[in-house]
Amino acid sequence: MQIIKTIKVMQDLSRRLKADRKSLGLVPTMGALHDGHLSLVRRSGEENDRTVVTVFVNPAQFGPDEDFEKYPRDLDGDMEKLSDAGVHAVFTPESSEMYPDGFSTSIDVGYMGKVLCGTARPGHFGGVAAVLAKLFNMIMPDRVYLGQKDFQQSVIVRKLVKDLNFNTEVIVCPIVREPDGLAMSSRNVYLNEEERMASLILSRALTMGQELIQSKGIDDAAAVKKEMEKLIKSEPLAELEYIDVVDTHSLKSIQRVLFAAAICGALKIGNTRLIDNVIVEKV
Repeated sequence: MQIIKTIKVMQDLSRRLKADRKSLGLVPTMGALHDGHLSLVRRSGEENDRTVVTVFVNPAQFGPDEDFEKYPRDLDGDMEKLSDAGVHAVFTPESSEMYPDGFSTSIDVGYMGKVLCGTARPGHFGGVAAVLAKLFNMIMPDRVYLGQKDFQQSVIVRKLVKDLNFNTEVIVCPIVREPDGLAMSSRNVYLNEEERMASLILSRALTMGQELIQSKGIDDAAAVKKEMEKLIKSEPLAELEYIDVVDTHSLKSIQRVLFAAAICGALKIGNTRLIDNVIVEKV
């Protein structure tokens, strides 16, 4: 497994792989890897000749009051996990390599970046789009693998690839959950024992919303959201940020669930922000 620190070496490797007609999968991460990340790595290994994983805590997607400095970092642990996963190369640049002095280019992802998580995190998805555009240009992956847990991000990245004509296919893989239902996240390490138990309220609410639509046939999105909000507010440690039922392509709120929709939610438990979602279809 090759460990790469500079853009030039990464570009040289990508060009060699392309010249050798090797298919290339990209798994972009911010490190602190867990089984959710590794499921993406395994999927890429099944579908490509070579897999590149990036480990880069991207400062451009953190706001001034967010957790960039304390975001979980465990590069040695990440390398150990990846060394057993069949990864061809790990790209782990410094911030100064990705954003040298004078860097000022930005990407406006429009409406999609201003709703759901974008309301509380202005500029976040523009930062995500900028770093992924750079990675797509330098690595030239045939496929990029994202997790459904970051559903809004996956929809935005699909549009980014389409709008800017990147020659890559976006593969969105299922959420990997703990046995009790909590979506795996690097930020879960912030939770103490009491908070960890309280955090289950989000997945429970999403499951309830899914059952109301699919099992009980309720297609009124407002009624479904009301029940989910009531359940979340019954947990004293939970501070609800949003619950919404949205179109899976446009991310616009919908009034009635007539076709596939996404139920997306975000809340805070203590100082830890958690997100989750489920995809539902009206039966």
